[in-house]
Amino acid sequence: MPDIFHEMVKKHPHKACFLYEDETWTFEQVEQFSLRVSALLKAQGVKRGDTVGVMMNNCPELPAIWLGAARIGGVCPLINTNQAGNTLLHSVNIAHCDVVIYGKEFETAFRDISKDMNPSIKQYIYTRRPLNTNNSVQVAASPNDFTSLLENTTPAPWSLSDGAGFNGKLLYIYTSGTTGLPKAAVISSSRMVFMASGVHYLGSLRKSDVIYCPMPLYHSAGGCITMGQSMIFGCTVAIRTKFSASAYFPDCIKYNATAAHYIGEMCRYVLSTPPAATDRQHKVRTVYGNGMRPTIWTPFVQRFNIKKVVEFYGATEGNANIVNIDNKTGAIGFVSRIIPAVYPIAILKVDQETGEPIRNSKGLCQLAKVNEPGVFIGKIKPNNPSRAFLGYVDKEASDKKIVRDVFTHGDSAFISGDILVADELGYLYFRDRTGDTFRWRGENVSTTEVEAAVSRLADQRDAVVYGVEIPNVEGRAGMCGILDAQGTLDLNKLIKDMSKDLPKYARPVFIRLMTTVDMTGTFKLRKVDLQKEGYNPNIVKDKLYYLEAKLDKYVPLGVEEYNKIVSGQIRL
Repeated sequence: MPDIFHEMVKKHPHKACFLYEDETWTFEQVEQFSLRVSALLKAQGVKRGDTVGVMMNNCPELPAIWLGAARIGGVCPLINTNQAGNTLLHSVNIAHCDVVIYGKEFETAFRDISKDMNPSIKQYIYTRRPLNTNNSVQVAASPNDFTSLLENTTPAPWSLSDGAGFNGKLLYIYTSGTTGLPKAAVISSSRMVFMASGVHYLGSLRKSDVIYCPMPLYHSAGGCITMGQSMIFGCTVAIRTKFSASAYFPDCIKYNATAAHYIGEMCRYVLSTPPAATDRQHKVRTVYGNGMRPTIWTPFVQRFNIKKVVEFYGATEGNANIVNIDNKTGAIGFVSRIIPAVYPIAILKVDQETGEPIRNSKGLCQLAKVNEPGVFIGKIKPNNPSRAFLGYVDKEASDKKIVRDVFTHGDSAFISGDILVADELGYLYFRDRTGDTFRWRGENVSTTEVEAAVSRLADQRDAVVYGVEIPNVEGRAGMCGILDAQGTLDLNKLIKDMSKDLPKYARPVFIRLMTTVDMTGTFKLRKVDLQKEGYNPNIVKDKLYYLEAKLDKYVPLGVEEYNKIVSGQIRL
């Protein structure tokens, strides 16, 4: 990747590469900073194959640091800035870090785990400030002050990178950890090129574009797809430290952005802001990303005058991506129904609760039919970089994401764990995660669909849906956690509205009104802890309600009601 970026530097050294706050970083300045990093790390003993963990808030130095490490053959795990304690320690350990560079603001987080860290791991603290490289005014460098050490280091002369090549390891990107501890997914230069190129070409982006990026740069969306637009194609990227719904389009105006990136629930948050003059004063023609719910798609593009939405789908650790290139509302991609076999992807029939593909009498997998939910896979061809599956650093975790004997005995595919459906035209739609879908009253309940409905009916509040077990009752009952910090949600109105939008079996049996939500850095709601706590008022401190079937309304759930539900005295 440093060599690819160098071609952009040669092409337009003085063009803006990154815009950040009131700073402009040209392509040449980014490369010079990265060359200084290369020289420093090499002087500190970092060599080809070493692992250099980086934990920093969004800023131009973050990609410049990993470019510098990559030039001397280092691999950089990009650590989620929300992590602390055991989760942070886990992320450092599973990546087998030799070095960790972290922002000054994370000094306490690392101090808290220092006694449990391998003492051989070198730790460096980076403090953001303009580098003072004037030889007449030298800053005394402490052993772990990365900024001061950079000031005392001359940039390395440019040379071809000493990495493991186009298909070698470049970065480790951590999964969001919505269902447990994060896993480190392997990203090669080739994988980054394929990810960024797919969005660039299929999304009709231009090399002259200024792209607004409020995404965390430790995630593949911001760190690979949007960073790739500058490093590979020479676009200018405007970086924001942290997403702000109210600042989204004002920032686009400030930076003259012509394209913008979104993820997860961002668009819903932006849509929830009060109407303003800035809604249509921007120059953004295209937004791209993943996770825009179909229910807000049309209101979003109409209010903000967006000409094109490029919704794409792909797992960080996967080998397959799909893109909606023709503005089809709600779709995440397209696969022709005429010759589906030529595509390296497929949707398989699956047990939606276990996530296991349903096989035929020959032991092979079966394609899902039109409008039949199935699991998305990417065919693996180890000798083809675009079809290879690099998986995770942890081989055991990688093996769990491979399904074998798919269409012929001996073949294999990456199994995403995501449930998709294809309509009669070939448009693909996201339905749910395997394991999140649950059965109730003999029907499959899609948590994603219920979450979207509840959120819309509850004035775009955060909503997270999961299945919970009731003793001696078949299946799992739906439970919905709703953010209601002000205590203003009208549950009577909600159940009336839900009865018009959701079938009876899909309406949540339990409601939890939350004052805060636990969310990943990529705006996904964590549900694993909520599911563990269930509807037990002895554990849950939030207000709980259950759906009283005869009254068709939500009533408070206390210890007495809980005991009656568990014992079967209250039937749901």
